[in-house]
Amino acid sequence: MSSVMKSYDVIGVGNALVDQEFKVTDEFLVRHNIEKSIMTLLDEAQQQLLLGELHKEFELEKRAGGGSAANSLVAFSQFGGKAFYCCKVANDDDGNFYQADLDRAGVSTHLVKQNNNGHTGKCVVMVTPDAERTMCTFLGITIDFSTEELEPEVVADSQYLYIEGYLATSEIARKAVQEARAVAEANGTRIALTFSDSSMVKYFKEGLDEFLTPGVDLLFCNQEEAELYTGKEGLEPALQALLQVARQVVITRGKDGAIIGTRERRIQVPGFKVTAIDTNGAGDMFAGAYLFGITQGLTPAQAGTLASRSAAEVVSNYGPRLSTERQQELLLELGLTEHVASTL
Repeated sequence: MSSVMKSYDVIGVGNALVDQEFKVTDEFLVRHNIEKSIMTLLDEAQQQLLLGELHKEFELEKRAGGGSAANSLVAFSQFGGKAFYCCKVANDDDGNFYQADLDRAGVSTHLVKQNNNGHTGKCVVMVTPDAERTMCTFLGITIDFSTEELEPEVVADSQYLYIEGYLATSEIARKAVQEARAVAEANGTRIALTFSDSSMVKYFKEGLDEFLTPGVDLLFCNQEEAELYTGKEGLEPALQALLQVARQVVITRGKDGAIIGTRERRIQVPGFKVTAIDTNGAGDMFAGAYLFGITQGLTPAQAGTLASRSAAEVVSNYGPRLSTERQQELLLELGLTEHVASTL
């Protein structure tokens, strides 16, 4: 952590998406040729066609603000951290909904300064009976996220810059990430990255390579993403390879918890047994809770335990987020309230 006092704990850069969530069957995914458990990009017409088919068979379960980094920052803010989000929305109903959603969660933005024609991005989230989430995303105006939406002075005034891996799909977004990285490096702001989804590793690895050059302070991924990115089979070989480009690596392992690795040590984070009904947002919650812990004086082991417990709570509910009240209860449950109280 920088010895210089900064106004924000974390500034995130990422996509702004409004989630629409449905409970579906595996047969529906097969029938519509949708690859299960990953994120697929659609154009607006394709997504509208999909929504038409979904509404014929299923009820809309939930509409909520989304986006990988946004979910993490909402969790971070609701625990008590100071977060800022750089994103892009349109001046439509979904854009107004999205801005109000972040405001309610206590995440600072400069969205009030934006006046963009077009359509705010939307993500259709389909949850199968095994709790797996499959996403079909129309990026809308967020595909044009660029340096125009960056707030360099806030990057400089934050402990961490948090980069969403989904931005690897866009050339102009990658340029914005490089500018944000440069500002961070010049001002002692640490850099954290999440791979976001295995589809980013499969299809946009070159973009993730850019984000990891010349290295990051903290990297979040799951075991599948770690093995895909490194080409290594097994947790430890993949972890060792990732530690060549990251000072600290956090690899989540679902019900088995996580492992936190540095070149000097390994910390095993326990899993928490729950009945999973929706895995949407588990990795985002883990990252947000972990970032909160390490910026508020918790040890990596304590932060990892908070993150694992919070992710377990998310998967036992529909949607990628929890209420502020529930998050505060989790701090109390784990005996961490006093550990962070003196820093807030």
